[in-house]
Amino acid sequence: MQKIEQALAFVLGALLALMVVDVTWQILTRFLPMQPSSYTEEVARYLLVWIGILGGAYAFRKKSHLGIDLLTNALHGAMRKTVQIFVVLVCFAFSASAMVYGGAKLMLLTFELKQYSAALNIPMGYVYSVLPLSGLLICLFSLDQLVELVAAKQELPAEFDSGVHPYTEDSEVVEKQQQKQPEAAVEA
Repeated sequence: MQKIEQALAFVLGALLALMVVDVTWQILTRFLPMQPSSYTEEVARYLLVWIGILGGAYAFRKKSHLGIDLLTNALHGAMRKTVQIFVVLVCFAFSASAMVYGGAKLMLLTFELKQYSAALNIPMGYVYSVLPLSGLLICLFSLDQLVELVAAKQELPAEFDSGVHPYTEDSEVVEKQQQKQPEAAVEA
């Protein structure tokens, strides 16, 4: 799983570098020879789509997606584990149905209808292929998280350190943090 994550990070970095080169070329051709390149805007748009959707799969793997975890952080023990498993299953179901199935249907439909991009004249199915690819990655990462959750013998920690959370049950931790903050303000 680590190799897939590293490969995804490399691909995202390469796409981002390619987008920077593309946009730089677009700016240079617009101002230096006064003859803007016709394809660079479309390349930048499609690279941004790929980076955004593949980046979503990468963020899911790193557990960096925006999430409302107020309920999970308030729960402990078996109840927290149950809710975490339910959330992973919902993520799997969504990515499998909407991204893999729906994205594959969209991709195949654009190939069937022979839709081509305006400037590059490439089949739009290649652009849309990022949907099922990213959906497959999210499904794979969901299964990995599910195995980790089910195999865990002890309670897994929340996604962030509950010691710095304002609604923590451990009042001593909150009091210590509040005592440290005024001292830091006086020193500054």
